Amino acid sequence: MKRTVLILAALLLGACVYGEPDRYRVRVVKDYPHDVDSYTQGLFFWDGGLYESTGQWGKSTLRKVNLTDGKALKRIDFDRKYFLEGSAVLDGKLYLLTWTNKVAFIYDASALKYVRTCKYEREGWGLTTDGSRLIASDGSQNLYFMDSSLRTLKVLKVTLNGRPVKYLNELEWVDGRIWANVYLTNMIFVINPDSGEVESVIDCDGLLPDKLRTRDTDVLNGIAYEPQSGKIYLTGKNWPRLYEVELRED
Repeated sequence: MKRTVLILAALLLGACVYGEPDRYRVRVVKDYPHDVDSYTQGLFFWDGGLYESTGQWGKSTLRKVNLTDGKALKRIDFDRKYFLEGSAVLDGKLYLLTWTNKVAFIYDASALKYVRTCKYEREGWGLTTDGSRLIASDGSQNLYFMDSSLRTLKVLKVTLNGRPVKYLNELEWVDGRIWANVYLTNMIFVINPDSGEVESVIDCDGLLPDKLRTRDTDVLNGIAYEPQSGKIYLTGKNWPRLYEVELRED
């Protein structure tokens, strides 16, 4: 909590010069079970299904998840030498980043069948797509737009009130904007994909009640947008719940 407050205060120092971004909080609409062994790295809907990639050495998985009960309908376990990160589907191929292994895996999205392994030039953190390009984070202030061969097409520097921001993590494309978890905080930034400016800050403090936290509960990380319904779902690393949420002005 203290870290979140300090980071937010530092980032908003320039508000009087650049204009303060819109600020929101989240309201829980409905909650669902979430596997507490899921160290959530990527979370997204595709073709009506919910997909999740999970990290940690020896525990990294790719799952197609039943939203209602949180159980895996399909699951792929990865060798303990791999630490999985973000995931996304583009043109029927499911892309999976690794943290420091410098490789990415590609699967056929429909069958969850392995296609190939590709070199990846940077640390893998978050991954999403705008429908024509992949968009990745690496924990810095940069977002990387890539083609289907993982070739970098564009590097976008993200700023809030004119200041670069770091620790951009799990990503989701939502209605023409990039939503990004900010690692080690309860904040989500809504980013303009053309300018890189943070247009909105979403405060998720208190989303997971203290009574549901254990010593294994980790940070907020996991944004899934269901485009047919327009619903937003949030969870975190080793959280026992996944939440459907709405935004309200702060």
